[in-house]
Amino acid sequence: MMKLIDLYIQEVTRRLPEELREDIALELRSTIEDMLPEEPSEEDVKVILSQLGNPAILANGYLDRPMHLIGPKYFDVYTSLLKIIIPITLTISLITLIGKTIVTSTGEEALYSIIFSIVSKGIWQLLITGMQTAFWITLIFAIIERTDKVRDNIPLTMNFKKWTPDDLKNISYIPKKKAITKIHVFGSFLWTAIWASVYFNASSLFGIYESQSDGFKFISSAFNQEVLFSYWPLVTLVIVLEVAFAIYKGFARQWTKKVAVVNALLQTTILVAFIVIISNNELWNATFLTYINETAQYTEQVKNWAYQSIIVTFVIFTVIDIIEGFRKSRITKKYF
Repeated sequence: MMKLIDLYIQEVTRRLPEELREDIALELRSTIEDMLPEEPSEEDVKVILSQLGNPAILANGYLDRPMHLIGPKYFDVYTSLLKIIIPITLTISLITLIGKTIVTSTGEEALYSIIFSIVSKGIWQLLITGMQTAFWITLIFAIIERTDKVRDNIPLTMNFKKWTPDDLKNISYIPKKKAITKIHVFGSFLWTAIWASVYFNASSLFGIYESQSDGFKFISSAFNQEVLFSYWPLVTLVIVLEVAFAIYKGFARQWTKKVAVVNALLQTTILVAFIVIISNNELWNATFLTYINETAQYTEQVKNWAYQSIIVTFVIFTVIDIIEGFRKSRITKKYF
C-alpha cells in the first residue's frame, strides 16, 4: 500500500526541478494521507491516487506551464498565420529560383533541361522553405504560450483578443465560386515571375537546337533580344500592374464589380502590349527565319497566317478572362 504512494510521489517529483522535489513530496504525501481513511486498504489508496490523476499532469500543475506546444488559446491564430505566411514565403522562394536559374543559363542548355532543373530544385527548395517557415512560427508561438501570464484556454482571434459577437460584423460571407483563394493569388505571382523571366531571357531559351551525342546544342536564337529589350518600359509596366492586381485580389478576397473592371483594364493593357511587340517585323532572328524557311518552306503567306492566328487566339482568351471576371462578380450571396 505504502509502496504505491511512494511510487506515485516519485513519478510526480521526478518531473520537477531538484530544488522543489522535497517540499512538494512532503506536501503531496500529507495531502494523500489526509484523504485516506484511518485504516486504508490498497483499494482505498488506488481510489485516492485515481482522484489525484496522472502524475505527469499533476507535476505540470505544480510547474504552472503548458504540456502542449501550441495550446487551444493560440492554436487558431497559429494555424491562420501559417496559412498566410507559408504561401508568401513559398512564392518568393520559387520566384527567386526561377529567376536565378534562367538568368544564370549559359544559353547552351536545352529548354527542357532548364525546366527539369527548376522542377527538381523547386520541389526541394519549397520543402526546405516551408519547413523553416513553419519552425520559426511554431517557435515564436511556443515562446508566447509559455510567457503568457494569463492562464486560460479561451481561444483568441487574429487580433489576439477574446472573441465577442461584435467580431461577426467584420466577417463577410463569400460564396465559393466568387472567392479569390490564396492559391489563385499565389498562381498569379508565379505566372508573372515565369513569363517575365522567360521574356528577358528569351534569346537564351527559344531557338534552334541540334541533337548531338552528348545532348542538345543551341544553334541560333528565335528572337532578337535587342528588340525585346527595347520594349522594357512597356513590359515593366505590365509586370508592375500584374503584381499590384494580384495584391489587390488578395485583399479583396472575392470577385466584385470593381475587381472585374480592374481585371478588364489589365487584360486589355496586356493584349495591347502583346500585339505591339509581336507585330514588330524585326522581332524574329534572321538566322532563325532562314532556317525555318529552308526546312519548312516558311512563306510570307504562312507567316501572316501564323501572326493572325496567334493574335486572334490571344484576343479570344483575353475576352473569356474578362467575361469570366464579370460573371463571378455577379454571383449572389446565399446564406444558410
